[in-house]
Amino acid sequence: MTDAPYDLAPGDVSIFGKAGRMAASGVGIYTIGLVLAVILTATSFWVANTSLLWALGVPMGLVVLAIAQMGVHLVFFLQITTAPDNTNNVLALAFGVLIVFLVVIGSLWIMTDLNTNMMSSPELMNMQMQH
Repeated sequence: MTDAPYDLAPGDVSIFGKAGRMAASGVGIYTIGLVLAVILTATSFWVANTSLLWALGVPMGLVVLAIAQMGVHLVFFLQITTAPDNTNNVLALAFGVLIVFLVVIGSLWIMTDLNTNMMSSPELMNMQMQH
């Protein structure tokens, strides 16, 4: 198995790159991740509160920033990479995303079905007055 220096988790100090230099330290990687996360969070607040953007572009901007935030957390804090020894982490992440997706879709389906089958307020008032 060959070591690919370009496919290391941030903070992996045990493997040297091809140039002979060590990968950045764990504290440095976490600091970079923190700085990026804070910048993305501040940008999200700015996007939500600015009038410089087109009104329909604000939700799209927030979605893009949220996806970027997830990427920063996956790479810098959870250290998810495409390395062969990281396959179990990627599969666990995919399974977690599937479960969250199923719970959200199932909840929306149940709430929609309940809302559709609920008795309307005038019918309920008429039933209460008859008793």
